[in-house]
Amino acid sequence: MKPLKLRKYSRIAKKVEQLADKYANYSDEELQNQTIKFRKQLADGKKLENLLVDAFAVVVEADYRVLGLKPYSVQIIGGIALFYGNVAEMKTGEGKTLAATMPLYLRGLTGNGNFLITANDYLAYRDAKDVGRVYEWLGLTLGIGVAENEGDEVVDKENVYFSDVVYTTHSSLGFDYLITNLSSTPEEQYVQSFNFAVIDEIDAVLLDMAQTPLIISGAPKIQSNLFKSSDWFIKSINENEDYEVSEDKKSIWFTENGIKKAEAFFGAKDILEKQWQHLYRHITIALRANIIMKKNRDYVIDDDQIFLLDEANGRKLKGTKLQAGLHQAIEAKEDVEISEESKSMGMITYQNLFKKFDILCGMTGTAKTDADEFRNTYQMDVVVIPTNKPMIRKDHSDEIFVTNKAKIVASLKSVKDAISKGRPVLIETGSVSMSHLYSMLLLDHRIPHNLLNATTVMKEAWIIAEAGKSGAVTVATSMAGRGTDIKLDQAAREREGLLVVGTERMTSERIDNQLRGRAGRQGDPGDSVFFVSLEDKIVIENAPKWVAKTRKKFTTEIDVESEKDLESPLTAKRFQKIINKSQNSKKNQEYENRKNVLDYDEIVSIQREKIYETRNMIMRSEMDNLDTLIDRCIDRAIEEFTTKKENLNMVDLINFIFNNLDYNYDVSLLDIDPEKMTKKNVAALLYQIVNQQQQHIKSMIPSYFQMIFYKRVVMLKAIDTMWVEQSDNLQQLKTVVSGRSWGQHRPIYEYQIESRRSFTEMKDEIWINILRNYLLSELKKNEDGTVDIEFP
Repeated sequence: MKPLKLRKYSRIAKKVEQLADKYANYSDEELQNQTIKFRKQLADGKKLENLLVDAFAVVVEADYRVLGLKPYSVQIIGGIALFYGNVAEMKTGEGKTLAATMPLYLRGLTGNGNFLITANDYLAYRDAKDVGRVYEWLGLTLGIGVAENEGDEVVDKENVYFSDVVYTTHSSLGFDYLITNLSSTPEEQYVQSFNFAVIDEIDAVLLDMAQTPLIISGAPKIQSNLFKSSDWFIKSINENEDYEVSEDKKSIWFTENGIKKAEAFFGAKDILEKQWQHLYRHITIALRANIIMKKNRDYVIDDDQIFLLDEANGRKLKGTKLQAGLHQAIEAKEDVEISEESKSMGMITYQNLFKKFDILCGMTGTAKTDADEFRNTYQMDVVVIPTNKPMIRKDHSDEIFVTNKAKIVASLKSVKDAISKGRPVLIETGSVSMSHLYSMLLLDHRIPHNLLNATTVMKEAWIIAEAGKSGAVTVATSMAGRGTDIKLDQAAREREGLLVVGTERMTSERIDNQLRGRAGRQGDPGDSVFFVSLEDKIVIENAPKWVAKTRKKFTTEIDVESEKDLESPLTAKRFQKIINKSQNSKKNQEYENRKNVLDYDEIVSIQREKIYETRNMIMRSEMDNLDTLIDRCIDRAIEEFTTKKENLNMVDLINFIFNNLDYNYDVSLLDIDPEKMTKKNVAALLYQIVNQQQQHIKSMIPSYFQMIFYKRVVMLKAIDTMWVEQSDNLQQLKTVVSGRSWGQHRPIYEYQIESRRSFTEMKDEIWINILRNYLLSELKKNEDGTVDIEFP
């Protein structure tokens, strides 16, 4: 029996198909005029939901006329599920791209703020140029938020974000949102409307990529000279003696002996004291970079640069760097040029970014396994859409071995058997290094093949196009989010279809299913099988301790002559349970990581929203409100200075005047007795100097509108300067408190206390910085009437 939502959407889809037959008789002009009709109905108060059947039927016919593709019933059902804010699980090859045209058109009738968000620039640009023609043919405006190629002209953000429908990527939208909230005028705030978003490969975007917050970096920090020396030190010490690594290979720490060696190496008396905290942070991140972070698994080196790897699909994460100096520590480890550390100017998690949308939905081939997280985090249900043709792919049980060697030998035999039948084979590996290793193995056996990983991504479209041909062999890192289907040629279809070979279980069952889904598209034949071992990374890091003893027992008690016993698969059910439990443990860890990232960002988001709200208020304020704010800054600064009796002396008074009120003040004009300084007479003097400075500013900026702009800018500059400092401090703070889980400390609680304290300090600094910017900025009049501002 169909689930309730699927039954409801199926009934609606039938109505859409019936009405589409009517629209098939319309001329192009009549069909295009439906957009004008729909918009008038919306303006007259008709609800969007009541237009669904009509609007979807129009798009069904428009898709056929513009693209030559008519949506199947299941694609219409998928589009309806998206419109109502669900995750539509549609198998690979079922036409998710076409399904999205229907809800996007209907939502696009309301104006801007409607997005199709993909995992990479290539897919966003390709789909916009292809199916985007449908929206434009029907009279909607289309924006593309990414350039076609790297190095192309900068995208016209104003044109993009004021379009009815926008195709972009999650990272482009996130960066543009953060940049929007650093703008100086409302006209530069392009990202304002968050109406509706369809996320393609939603599991890749909201789950796999959501473990790292999006950070926009700005001005460089003062470059540390400790990265190289810290790296030299780490390369001179030994495991167990000087440092220890946790069983899951994720945590690492110095032993007491390691601390003593560090103190001797750097000449530090007590490296754990506050005066050495900068050094201690550097050797800690150098230790992590050298031992925990692995080349060709976590990152690759290309053109003398370090590129992080996306664990979900093996792609290079261009423009993304590890924070808190860890990226620079890896550069020192690999002896490449050390890049500049930069300050974080703003950050947001993808979870909080996408929660801004009134309606969020998405589509993917694999979502049901993570339905609980989609519901709990994003309040979205997963609706499994039936396939257009019956699925006939065979998913075989895992082939489990004791050792990696036995596993690889068995998988190679399976590959050879498929090649002999003329079948295409897709071999999945969990890392770039493993893909190269398997490629070398195939070469040793003289098996021609293509290799798809982070180092060959430029050939991706060509490699995938070849992968479905009879006898073709393709070795690839995880295939998630690649957006291009493997299409079989006729010979391959007649020879049992594509064989998918997994060389290890991935970090979740969902990612395994993504790989399996490469075979059996649109009713094609195919098979999938995973070859796994007790030496696989996911087992070593996540299985119970007794598994390691069992593995050791197998490999040491069997003598060399009977080594062939190791080549036989393990058939006992308990070994399959070990594999499944290890994978579930890893999946739960990643869920907790995402939850942890979100918990930290929820604390930051309160501060971020207050800052953005204040900025928006200032950008839209008129003179009266701006004057009120500046008067408050003046009062607060003078009150805070004069309230402290220790400030009531000539030296501190002159310093306060020079640093906050007037660089060029003539101290000989100070008409105050040093012996009779009181809060009242010092305050009166300071107000007098402020008034003189204000008169000078008025003489330099006589224009009313220029003065409004000046006052807005000096306030925004003060807020932004301190918010950049705060954002960077919070990023550093997260690194610091994560090491406080010992001693009954809860990192998130510590973070909350420290961040609240620093936010209060930041607000106090903003008040005095506004005053300083307002009174001390250098103003230079130009011949054309404009005024240049040089901030203090």
